[in-house]
Amino acid sequence: MKKIAILQSNYIPWKGYFDLINLVDEFILYDDMQYTKRDWRNRNKIQTPNGLQWLSIPIIVKGKYFQKISKTKISDNNWGKKHWNVLKQNYSKAQHFKESKDVFEDLYLNNKDEYLSQVNYKFIGAINKILGISTKIRWSSEFDLTDGQTEKLLGICKDCDADVYLSGPSAKDYLDENIFMQNNIKVEWMNYSNYPKYQQILKPFEHQVTILDLIFNEGENATKFMKTFS
Repeated sequence: MKKIAILQSNYIPWKGYFDLINLVDEFILYDDMQYTKRDWRNRNKIQTPNGLQWLSIPIIVKGKYFQKISKTKISDNNWGKKHWNVLKQNYSKAQHFKESKDVFEDLYLNNKDEYLSQVNYKFIGAINKILGISTKIRWSSEFDLTDGQTEKLLGICKDCDADVYLSGPSAKDYLDENIFMQNNIKVEWMNYSNYPKYQQILKPFEHQVTILDLIFNEGENATKFMKTFS
């Protein structure tokens, strides 16, 4: 039984994103979709002494209302240095910060990609390696996409010879499961509830932050606080 998931790339996503990747045989980055502002594509949250703070990659959006995620360009080449300084300031005292410091320092200070999609891909790949996730990652641009939200997803699933399509719960608003059933593909829904708490350096505890928070606080024990690792 081959299982796949299809999702837009996010910037340093939260732990649930990586649990979904870990559950499937192939993960498709759906970056042929329209870029959406004030979303997770180019930003995520971290813990700070003053509460949650957004880390946002600056994007060129003026006059580009319908641009695809894959075509979205970064507007400030110094974003990496700025983000890394903020992360060091807030996580340098976390118990396991030093263990992965070199990996992320290199990504932030030496990343010269001009497209957001490529930046997200590199961070997702590096985090997968830290967590021990070996799922194959592909791009939606590899496929001939049809019209229609459900039809696009179905087409990718068929091209991948998928038996099961694992979807995030937000897609329940538009996904037509009957079309998948008619094509002998089962739809399963990701459950993001009931995550265990871990030792965050700040209070109150917050689940809705980048997975870097979990990695910096728990190190090699990070997967014990996720849902798809035995």
